Amino acid sequence: MRSRYVAYSLADAAYLLATWHARSRPATLDLDAQPRPKWIGLAIRAHRQVDEDHAEVEFVARFRVGGRAQRLHETSRFVREDGRWYYVDGDIHD
Repeated sequence: MRSRYVAYSLADAAYLLATWHARSRPATLDLDAQPRPKWIGLAIRAHRQVDEDHAEVEFVARFRVGGRAQRLHETSRFVREDGRWYYVDGDIHD
């Protein structure tokens, strides 16, 4: 989770796509939106190991766009395959 947050802050689309599970990964990822968000903080709220190869992480990521602070509150699902964890999808909270 933390490495994906850093990848978003660095606009590293290649890393994000490489850590996204094939069944839900988009074909491309455009991180060059203008104005570009400035990521300013990540708080892990909860982590739940569902079983040996499935986990969920609830987090709040804070960012600014055009000087205005915003946040993303999500519960993400991950799956482990061949010893590597992949992001599958998530539920966004209001």
